[in-house]
Amino acid sequence: MLKTYWVIAGIASLIFVIQMSMTFIGMDSSDGTGADFDGHTDVAGPFQLFSLRNLINFFLGFGWGGVCFYNTFDSHVWIAVFAVLTGVIFVLLFFFLIKMLLKLNRNNTFKIEDTLQKTADVYLVIPAAKSGKGKIQISVKGAVHEIDAITADEKIATGMMARVIEIIDNQTVLVTKI
Repeated sequence: MLKTYWVIAGIASLIFVIQMSMTFIGMDSSDGTGADFDGHTDVAGPFQLFSLRNLINFFLGFGWGGVCFYNTFDSHVWIAVFAVLTGVIFVLLFFFLIKMLLKLNRNNTFKIEDTLQKTADVYLVIPAAKSGKGKIQISVKGAVHEIDAITADEKIATGMMARVIEIIDNQTVLVTKI
């Protein structure tokens, strides 16, 4: 029985290393979240339970789980149960890692519309009554941007706080003093 677990662990490890190497050098065109067959499934989202990558992950956990638990339990049934549980944990761990990686796939492109109704620091003096442009520094999606600003009110000095109340064009906003 131990030889069987070693063979499964060895073959699964070899295929896993090949898959990982192909992924790192760019030969793997899949992210492992699609099914390896055509058919209808009711799984929502990008995760497919039945894929070659998940099968390899399961056998990787199953084989190494069997090897590790072989001397822990006297019963071959308990060894097999814990080997299967280890394989399932490997697949669930893969799902968790992919889910965390997909969270990194956010679009953080700056859009001036995202500045509307946000507060900003006046960087360069903004002249009164739209008589000239100043600059503000504003934080959008975790990044600080420097934008041209005008005001319809009185002059706003450097270091003061201002609120964006209107978008003038792609590079200029209308602000009011806070």
